[in-house]
Amino acid sequence: MAKKLYRSTKDRMLAGVCGGLAEYLEMDPSVVRLLTVVIALVTSGAPVLVAYVVAACIVPEDTERDSRGEA
Repeated sequence: MAKKLYRSTKDRMLAGVCGGLAEYLEMDPSVVRLLTVVIALVTSGAPVLVAYVVAACIVPEDTERDSRGEA
């Protein structure tokens, strides 16, 4: 079964993008969020904000995972 990127429905703060990316990369969500903030500070924030909004609009929520009962 191929891995797919979904927005997290369980581990979310705003839209679940960082939580879903952390699940996809098998990393801790806090590390992904911290890296996102660091990249935003280094690049003046605009590119990260645009990428986050685009990902929140394009990447689907993980509703299947909830119905399967997976953690």
